[in-house]
Amino acid sequence: MQIGIVGYGKMGRMVEAIAKERGHSIAFSAGSGDTWSRADVIIEFTRSEAVIPNIERAMDQGIPIVTGTTGWKERIEEVTNMVNSKGGSMVHANNFSLGVNLFYDVSRRLARAMAPHPDYRAQMEETHHLQKLDSPSGTAISLAQDLISEHPAYDRWQNHESTEQGTLPIISKREPEVPGTHIITWENDIDTIEIKHTAKNRKGFALGAVVSAEWLIGRSGVFTISDVIGSMNNAL
Repeated sequence: MQIGIVGYGKMGRMVEAIAKERGHSIAFSAGSGDTWSRADVIIEFTRSEAVIPNIERAMDQGIPIVTGTTGWKERIEEVTNMVNSKGGSMVHANNFSLGVNLFYDVSRRLARAMAPHPDYRAQMEETHHLQKLDSPSGTAISLAQDLISEHPAYDRWQNHESTEQGTLPIISKREPEVPGTHIITWENDIDTIEIKHTAKNRKGFALGAVVSAEWLIGRSGVFTISDVIGSMNNAL
């Protein structure tokens, strides 16, 4: 498979290494405004202001795209309509790590279990590297939305400490050389329950993106990493 990489930073270089390990070739590595060669699929990790033009460019060229860029999901309906109208295909995710997607499931189950115990209050903390521009992270937002959907005491999140009723606080930290850590805490006056996911490096994100690109070939529509994992699990 010929893979085009758009966004050749640390993630792009990791995608390149994983793709080659899995027997694929790199059609091109480019920034958002650079020339693209023909490819079977594009894997894109850029910035929020660049991702939608990149998706549209891929659709216009008839190339499926996998994007791990965050900070644009408020326009997902618009992008979905655009991809479908052009007969294209896309996989998007705030986080392509298999471990994080298992963590999503654990968090949903815990929130559901905590619903009958209103004395416990939830809080989330996310820490990333200094180059991470969006805050909170896309993964933290997904975790927050899942928690809110499973626990009746919460109906919104805020990106700072809060004791306001119904509000899930998300504390964001930026530190050198941290790929990504997410902690969800449930606490009352008696004890604390804490679940945590720590990415040791970027390899899990890159592997998930390459596997998604492999899966996307021959499909049409807009998908998430959950569709990829679910389809693979069903095939086992």
